[in-house]
Amino acid sequence: MENKKNAKKLLVLGTASDVGKSIMVTGLCRILSRKYKVAPFKAQNMSLNSWITKDGKEIGIAQAIQAKAAGVEPTADMNPVLLKPKGDRTSQVIVLGEPYADKTAGNYYDSIEEMHGVLRGALERLESEYDLIVMEGAGGAAEINLYDRDIVNVGTARITQAPIILVGDIESGGVFASLYGTKELLPEDVGKNLKAFVINKFRGDPAILEPGLKQLEDLTGVPVLGVLPYYKIKIPSEDSMAIRKKKGKEEDEDINDIDIAVIRLPRISNFTDFEPLERIAKVRYVDLDDELGTPDCVIIPGTKNTVSDLLDLQTSGMDAQIKKIKDKAVIFGICGGYQMLGKVIHDSGVENGVEADYEGLGLLDIETSFGEYKKRTVQVKKEIVADGPIFKNIKGDEICGYEIHMGTTMTPRTVFGDDGSIDESGTIVGTYLHGLFDNQNIRHALMIYLAEKKGVEYHPETVTTEDEAYEELAEIVESCLDMDKIYELIENQ
Repeated sequence: MENKKNAKKLLVLGTASDVGKSIMVTGLCRILSRKYKVAPFKAQNMSLNSWITKDGKEIGIAQAIQAKAAGVEPTADMNPVLLKPKGDRTSQVIVLGEPYADKTAGNYYDSIEEMHGVLRGALERLESEYDLIVMEGAGGAAEINLYDRDIVNVGTARITQAPIILVGDIESGGVFASLYGTKELLPEDVGKNLKAFVINKFRGDPAILEPGLKQLEDLTGVPVLGVLPYYKIKIPSEDSMAIRKKKGKEEDEDINDIDIAVIRLPRISNFTDFEPLERIAKVRYVDLDDELGTPDCVIIPGTKNTVSDLLDLQTSGMDAQIKKIKDKAVIFGICGGYQMLGKVIHDSGVENGVEADYEGLGLLDIETSFGEYKKRTVQVKKEIVADGPIFKNIKGDEICGYEIHMGTTMTPRTVFGDDGSIDESGTIVGTYLHGLFDNQNIRHALMIYLAEKKGVEYHPETVTTEDEAYEELAEIVESCLDMDKIYELIENQ
């Protein structure tokens, strides 16, 4: 294929983490894909939420979502470096979709020149295939202590010389100061390409902001493209900043009176697994030192270190709280949470650095072994093979998901094809499948069972498809931003 060295580019940076960069890029990918063949790109992503591509590569979930919004298949080049925090200042480094090494921040930065090369290679491959690359920064763009080793904000800006849109979050306060301050702190060779501001998450009448917008434009000479409203996003969250803001039960008349408690493990990963449930049940995230109460369903999520989180679960006493209600509540374990539900975990040193056996919660008749530093990453389709009160009416149905895990588990009774385990009562379930609750048949079966058991009425959800969610987001972005100016930025390259 001919190499399109003239591929257009657009770079979206933020004043801080969780200001809405990913969502804005998603909306732009959808809108701009009507005119161009668009690829999303984020040089380096630090996220606990990841996705598996069709060829088994692991990337940040945000870039997978952005690619889908653009109508293209996600690839590892769209997120060439993924950092997955494991705790103790260590992250697993994923390079081009493959595990590279576990590194501390200092050790990782020692290899930053190698990562620059990875970034350039990924961009070149995307340039050969796409008309437009919509790029995203990470965290705050003006981290002045990191300029010499920043590949995702300043690094991407310098390599591509792309026009930059800077996004600020008004909900957190100080949006004018953060936009102005970020502009002033950017290196001169990067700041010259800052072409526009966007204010995000505004509640109220945008006319109230007009005097401030004009003053900001007068002070900086940079136009404000528009103000995006705060709204309930129907697209999975990108990173750990999002779960920090998750609160208790939502008081929403459209949400069923079902109490689902997700254990907020210290090293929780892929918490996007449970966001589909937040739209139909009262989902609360419970810290290890909190009272669990009497939920209708408990979910132990995935984790970046099963052994360490299992030990913390036991030390805190949360394991005892879970066991206490095992005959009253449905219990799900996903990935690392599935491994914890078993009788024992055999670790050769892969998880916790030393060879040892660890006693699990003993709620499922399974044993897990960590034998080598090797991760299974694959998209899967499975048939529901389990009986029991939850799955009896959907047995034989097909579900989709993806696996991202180390370790192998021996189980006498599977749930989804050759995956998972279930107890004799049919109410304690473990699985390696992420994205389980994205399957409407699973959500529906679980909610019907929980509602009948609790004696409450179940209100079936109004399902919004992925495509509808992208269109809804695109409509908001298109109606609130000066799209003519954005097209001008793209074309004048």
